[in-house]
Formats: sequence, structure tokens, C-alpha cells
Amino acid sequence: MIPAPFDYAAPDSLDEAVALLARNEDAKVLTGGHSLIPLLKLRLARPALVVDLRRVPGLTEIRESAEGLEIGGAATHAAIAESDLVRAAAPLIAEVAGIIGDVQVRNAGTIGGSVVHADPAADWPAALLAARAELVLQGPVGRRVVPAERFFVGLLESAAQPGEILVAVHVPRASGGAAYEKMAQSASGFALAGVAVALELDGDTIATARVGVTGVGEHAYRATGVEEALAGSAVDEDSLRHACRSAAQGVEALSDLHASAEYRQHLASVLARRAAVRAVERARA
Repeated sequence: MIPAPFDYAAPDSLDEAVALLARNEDAKVLTGGHSLIPLLKLRLARPALVVDLRRVPGLTEIRESAEGLEIGGAATHAAIAESDLVRAAAPLIAEVAGIIGDVQVRNAGTIGGSVVHADPAADWPAALLAARAELVLQGPVGRRVVPAERFFVGLLESAAQPGEILVAVHVPRASGGAAYEKMAQSASGFALAGVAVALELDGDTIATARVGVTGVGEHAYRATGVEEALAGSAVDEDSLRHACRSAAQGVEALSDLHASAEYRQHLASVLARRAAVRAVERARA
């Protein structure tokens, strides 16, 4: 598997990178390479230019902000999983980062590359939806911020426009409890289904909940029916099971050699309940 010929550029600044993309309509951005390089090798992507962001300063940093965290778009999964800042301010994000792929993938792959690629079975989308994250994009007309629920729009399709670079992920400081559960495809680690639940308690009742689902439909989504059923629900397992039954309701589930649509729908409900149970335990801790 040999890529088609392409030109290569490694800019030293974000402005230079944006300018290169603006001058070359048929260009692709490279950070960790775990999304782009397989496409190049299979010739599913044939860019005229590859813009490597690894020399651009600031894109790998993880910083505290007034609201929580700012994670650079080129931060690796491993760096996020191992960050004390992330573990303290957004434990769900650290948890998900630590189970993506394998050690090699986590050490090279980046949050920005994964999120913009928008693989329907990727882990990040569910977590970012549950965590109320925002994605920061910079392009030729400036910088804009897109909430996670408007970012994943289709199969391998995100809200990032041609010429835009995902420069940061904003994650609010977590409160309550959160957890992520997935059924992984054994060879790749991708999610046949994955559900992230973040909730807050009011005594023995769930006050608020956000539920992100990946791996089931053509793109990740918020299970608003489950969120509404969880809000005001008791925290016993029967109540949680009942509330999570609709995790795939209204979604046209994917069907392939790895799992049928019916199995993915079933997994969504089961994993939502498991994640809700663990989120409750963490909220009580």
C-alpha cells in the first residue's frame, strides 16, 4: 500500500499553516497520522499537499482555563490520559483517553485528528458530548467555537470546513459523576457501541444527565430520550435500566460484518445502564 504522490510542508506557526491550507484547496492536515495515513496508503485520500502541524507551537499543550480545561488539538491520547490536570478537572476525558486503541495509537494519535476525522466508532465523540465540550477551529476567516453536539454531522463528516484546523478542545470542569462503557471490536479497539454518561445527583435522585453515544449510528449523538428519563429518576438499578431503554431510539443503526443493527441497538441500552450505574457510584464517592 503506497500513497499517491503529494507535496509536504511543515510550517513553524499556526498562521503559516492556515495560509498554506488557504492557498491549497486539495490539502490535508497531519498531526498524529493514525486517521490520515491509512487513508493515504489505501488511496482513499489523494491530497496534493500534506501540512504537518507537529512543529506548530502550542497545539500539544493542556492548560487550565477559567471554566475548566483547554486541550490542544495536537495533544496525544496518552498525554491526555496521563495529565494530572485532566484527571482532576475532567476524569471522564482522562478515562476515555486511556482506553483508545492500544499503546502505540495512544502515544501517536491526537484528539484533534480523531475528532475531525469523525469516525462513527471513535471513542472521543461520546465523551465530548457528555462533557459539554466545545471545539475551537481556526481558518482563513478567523477562529470559531462549535459545541460538540453540532460538530459530528455525518459519516466521517465533522463541522470543520476546508482550510480549518482544530486548535483546541474546551472542556468545562466536571461536577457529579461520569463514566464511559463500550463494547470494543477486538482487533481495532473501535467501539461497536460506546456510551458516556455524566450526571449530577440531588440526594437519591438524578438531577441532570448528559448521554453521548458512539458506534451505533452514522455519527455520534446525544441520547436525549435517556437524558430526559434519567432526570428526576431514582438511582436504583431498575429505574436506571428503564431510563436507558431508549439509547438507540430513532437512530438508524449501522449493520456490518462486526455487528448487526439490532445488536448495536441492544448494546446501546445495556452500556448506557452500565455507564449510568458507575456514574452514580462516582457521584456518591
